[in-house]
Amino acid sequence: MSDTPLRIYHNKRCSKSRAAYQLLVDKGLALEVVDYLEAPPSREELRDLLHKLGMKPAELVRRGEAVFKEHYAGRTVSDDEWLAALVAHPILIERPIVVRGERAVIGRPPERVLDLL
Repeated sequence: MSDTPLRIYHNKRCSKSRAAYQLLVDKGLALEVVDYLEAPPSREELRDLLHKLGMKPAELVRRGEAVFKEHYAGRTVSDDEWLAALVAHPILIERPIVVRGERAVIGRPPERVLDLL
């Protein structure tokens, strides 16, 4: 597994995402960086990520974002509806997500990404 490359779903404007990225770079690890705001994951990619994270779609949603407050706060939303929302509004995706093989973690706190090493 140590040779398995790491992929980070990254938002360079997010301090936690930058910190997780830097931790991995400082370890000398090769990273595939996905700017998920520029290249959002598809519904199928999100399902795969959620499986690797062991999470439901609602658990991946950033509830402090304006899009959440305007469109989803106080509503009952199904898993399929959350998937559609995350595809339509990738800013709602919690970050950073780091993947190695069949495992993934959310880097909050950033040191959690080291669990994949």
